[in-house]
Amino acid sequence: MSKSKYILPIIIISQFCCTSLWFASNGVMTDLITSFNLDEIALSYLTSSVQFGFIIGTLLFALLTIADRFSPSKVFFVCAVLGAFFNLRLVFENQTFLTLIGMRFLTGFFLAGIYPVGMKIATDYYNKGLGKSLGYLVGALVLGTALPHLLKDLMQGFSWKTIIISITVLAAFGGLLMLLFVPNGPYRTAGKKLDITICFSIFKNNKFRKAAFGYFGHMWELYAFWTFVPILLKIYENSHSDVSFNIPLLSFIIIGTGSLACVLGGYLSEKYSPKNIAYLALLFSCICCLISPLMFQLKNENLFIAFLLFWGMVVVADSPLFSTLVAQNVDAKNKGTALTIVNCIGFAITIVSIQLISGYKDSTDSNAIFMLLAIGPILGLFTFSRKKVNS
Repeated sequence: MSKSKYILPIIIISQFCCTSLWFASNGVMTDLITSFNLDEIALSYLTSSVQFGFIIGTLLFALLTIADRFSPSKVFFVCAVLGAFFNLRLVFENQTFLTLIGMRFLTGFFLAGIYPVGMKIATDYYNKGLGKSLGYLVGALVLGTALPHLLKDLMQGFSWKTIIISITVLAAFGGLLMLLFVPNGPYRTAGKKLDITICFSIFKNNKFRKAAFGYFGHMWELYAFWTFVPILLKIYENSHSDVSFNIPLLSFIIIGTGSLACVLGGYLSEKYSPKNIAYLALLFSCICCLISPLMFQLKNENLFIAFLLFWGMVVVADSPLFSTLVAQNVDAKNKGTALTIVNCIGFAITIVSIQLISGYKDSTDSNAIFMLLAIGPILGLFTFSRKKVNS
């Protein structure tokens, strides 16, 4: 087996282990609310604090061109260990809402050295077939994001703290794997000096800009959908007295199924181009947003779950393809910075959509609020399709 063949599985496993930090608090949210006497609105604030930490982290990493000037595997390892440490801090006694927010913020900050840096490492190893490679990588992110919900279901007899500790150990293990087995890739071109203007100059490239704006529209919907999957299931359950869902398990399945879509999308992009597959996925997820209020009226819960499964697939299938287009339309020496700044802006957008939906949810009982998730895909489809993007 050639080195390139075993490198990708290691990157995938490392990414899966480390990105489990992302929704660690969401998987045990009811326990956190009970243990620390929090309000129900804590869900959106704790989720957004991770996003905000990620935004600040990616902004600093991009401005300082960290992933291009230093060994990406070492950056990944250090950030995995620090992210795991601040995740572990959740189990400490006498936490307040503010300290929990702080720990989630710092966890998100160091995720900035995991997700985009993991993609950077993949681009350093795979020139041809990049869409397929990133499909596997983002698929690992999706499974890692969904994992806390599965652990919540499987470890019902254990304390919520055991779940948090398990995720912490997993993340540290993923960072160690990357450090020990993934050296610098053959296509890596190291940045020689600090240049904060790169974050701005790359947007002068029209093809890059179109791909980035398509990604931004996708991100408006993605994390808000993931955040509210348990809520969508609960709303349907409350509306149909004869329905009882295993919400943690279904949340894992609905979110986790997106990993299959990422891999499938990566393979399809080899034949039909990343641009075309990304456009279709964004279009289908937009349609799901628009028809979502009608789905709560379905009498058959299996059809409702099938709808959420389909939405869970198309909502993320375009993510690795947009990242592929971003990487393909920037100089090799700036790939890490380009991926990082695009992630930074994209995740900043997620805070707005999460808080918007959360705010409207608290003020209305109408399920039409989830149609607001279509704003991003609509704008993304418009900007992404105006001119051709390199395929």
